[in-house]
Amino acid sequence: MQALIEDLVKLQSIDLDRARLLREQRALPEEIAQSEARLAAAHKQAAEAEAALGREELLRRRLDGEIGDHRQKAAKFRRQLDAVTTPAQAAAVEHEIGFENAEAERLENEEYASLERTEAQETALVQIRAQVELFAAEVEGVRARVAARQQELAGELATLDAAREAVRSVLDPEWLARFDRIAASRGTAIARAENQQCNGCRMGIRPQTWNQLREGELLACDSCSRLLYWDPALQPASRESQPELPAGQGRAPRKPRTANA
Repeated sequence: MQALIEDLVKLQSIDLDRARLLREQRALPEEIAQSEARLAAAHKQAAEAEAALGREELLRRRLDGEIGDHRQKAAKFRRQLDAVTTPAQAAAVEHEIGFENAEAERLENEEYASLERTEAQETALVQIRAQVELFAAEVEGVRARVAARQQELAGELATLDAAREAVRSVLDPEWLARFDRIAASRGTAIARAENQQCNGCRMGIRPQTWNQLREGELLACDSCSRLLYWDPALQPASRESQPELPAGQGRAPRKPRTANA
């Protein structure tokens, strides 16, 4: 029975190690995906910044054309002042000149604001492009590290698989089927009994079951159905007998009681 317990404990340890490595193996592609997502977001920001710069450039070209038109109209109205004959005509022409100059100044202010936006966007674009380079290098580093770790995990899993098959091959088929069934439903199939408790579910063990476990039996937990075993290595050391003290040492002898007179 002790050999069976040792084999089952070893099998469970191997299965737990395999499960841990498989979880890590499944998580590795996600690391690459997260790194690539950061790079894609940086590329998108760079593209948006470049598009914004292009829009500002088109805006200034349009503003330049409109400013030129207003300046030309203002100049044309100034030339017409020489031909006016009445104060009313002069006032009307001067009003047009003022309007054209005001529109030109308004558009020039918009053009100046566009230049300020462009300067800020160019600074941001430089920073974003630096992030793109950083994230691109990060992606390459993550890919290389993940590839190396995947090779390591493949080797470790191959070693565990060989050890697992070696243990399973020596186990009784009925015990192995029972172990697999419990492990599939509980995550683990065998648990150590300690301090009259199941270490799998932390529930108490009946005194009779506890005594049977201490005798080396392999029993099922009443609460979680895991296979319970007792590890004799955890038995507390027995107290050594204390040497007898020579006469006259230790506690003072009790005086005899005297009857009252």
